[in-house]
Amino acid sequence: MPQTLPLARTNLEARLFLRLQPCHGCGSTTCDFRSAVVNVAGDLVSRYTGTCAGCGVLREYEFRLPEQVLVPGIDTVRFGSDEPSELLDPGVWLWYSDQCARQVPESVDGLDERGRRAARHTLATALAAVHEVLKFVPDSSPSVPDSAFASVDGRAVYQREPARFDRDRLEAVRDHYANLLSAR
Repeated sequence: MPQTLPLARTNLEARLFLRLQPCHGCGSTTCDFRSAVVNVAGDLVSRYTGTCAGCGVLREYEFRLPEQVLVPGIDTVRFGSDEPSELLDPGVWLWYSDQCARQVPESVDGLDERGRRAARHTLATALAAVHEVLKFVPDSSPSVPDSAFASVDGRAVYQREPARFDRDRLEAVRDHYANLLSAR
């Protein structure tokens, strides 16, 4: 059974995936998940359980653990190692990057230290999400292949503006976010 479970490369990736999943009972995405590593058929897996805030339904998800655990860095955001995500497709990753980038103020002037750290973390998250999109671009390809868009939401993002998934454009966005981050 664990071989058929999707891989959650990091807790951060798993928690983002969970935050985006609607409840099968009511459609709410509000749920406070708790995580544990459990033994399933002799293999260790990550199990996330929570009660839906909308309807009270118990929600549970299980994921394979990576062979090597990635230790979170200080002042960095990392969703996974070099392989593409099994949980979120490139369209969802780019949508999430956009959501984060929109929350970052143009200037940190006037923000207290906590506000500056929050803005920096949000920008680092947007940058990390763009890195995730780039992992879907094969070495021999100029863009993310159409076949990589596995979800309805991800495919919708792609269909609205497919040129956003060109390697050069993604690298330009990545470099822009990295430059902004280094200036803060």
